[in-house]
Amino acid sequence: MKKILSLFLFLCISVSVFTQATYIISGQVIDAATRLPLQAASVFAQNTTVGTATGTEGNFKLELPVGGYDLVVTFTGYQTETKRITTADAADNHIVIELKQKEKELQDVIVKSTNEVKDGWEKYGDFFLENFIGKTENATQCTINNTAALKFYFYKKRNRLKVLATEPVEIVNKALGYSIKYTLDSFTHEYNSQQSLYSGYPLFEELQPADEAEKKKWDTARMTAYNGSILHFMRSLYHKQLKEDGFEIQFLVNFNDKENAIPVKDFYGGMNYKKEDSSQVVDIVPNQKEVALIFINERPPLAYLEINPEASPNFQLSVLSFLKNEPVSIEQNGYYYDQDNITIKQYLGWEKVADMLPYDYILIK
Repeated sequence: MKKILSLFLFLCISVSVFTQATYIISGQVIDAATRLPLQAASVFAQNTTVGTATGTEGNFKLELPVGGYDLVVTFTGYQTETKRITTADAADNHIVIELKQKEKELQDVIVKSTNEVKDGWEKYGDFFLENFIGKTENATQCTINNTAALKFYFYKKRNRLKVLATEPVEIVNKALGYSIKYTLDSFTHEYNSQQSLYSGYPLFEELQPADEAEKKKWDTARMTAYNGSILHFMRSLYHKQLKEDGFEIQFLVNFNDKENAIPVKDFYGGMNYKKEDSSQVVDIVPNQKEVALIFINERPPLAYLEINPEASPNFQLSVLSFLKNEPVSIEQNGYYYDQDNITIKQYLGWEKVADMLPYDYILIK
């Protein structure tokens, strides 16, 4: 009898651990000019596995784990719209999203642009993969199924490469077990500064494993990708678990024309951590713009050290550059905004799309 009772309690605990609280977001997508509903518009929470298509009356409904997201709405021939949503929006039972038609003249200018590179994929495809998908071990197991949707433009005067997509980029990540539809706003590479920037809206879908062994392999790979990631850091910061999770923070300041690292004893005081009781959102405004983020629980892989021989082989070092006096808000699922307020460099800047996990990822220990 004791064994049965113990098993029952274990099952109850297991269910409670792996069950997430959720909330419902519903609404309608309409044409901004005609006010008519748009059927089959794509509606999804950015960087998650949660998405749907609108019905005949343009209606949609999504069930999301508690936290914050960017709600993304796309429809062929219309401009993409986004709306920031949180748990508080569950009270609004009818969110109306208005889509504006794209200007045909602008589309024609892009299509007819003399800057478009013929055979762009053949010339720049490998470069794009390295700077968008990445150079990690996971990146070697990623493929793009619709490379013909990518259009490459080179601007000689600015020495800049720009990549646009005529449809969502379809990525298959066999390392982590996801397929991703990435609605790419743009990808740019500045050759003068050797800096690549990209923005867009990814929608994840879990691949079906061939067997239990593949499922376990993906679970392990996802856990490895999660450890030390920006998602891991934001969740740890939100829950005040930085030290316990293997993170350390230092401030980088210039003194006598040299960059000096100052250890931060009180992580949360140094970040001016403040949690709002009503919204459960955490705001941070670091005392210094440049924050060194150290993850001591894992060493950088050899591929990173070969490219960055000056990096320490004993821990993963990243630098987060914040805009001065601009707060960053963090939701409990690790979503943070405005994301443009943080520039990520060094180790975490090296990891790209191949190492991304969705915001609804649950760490299974």
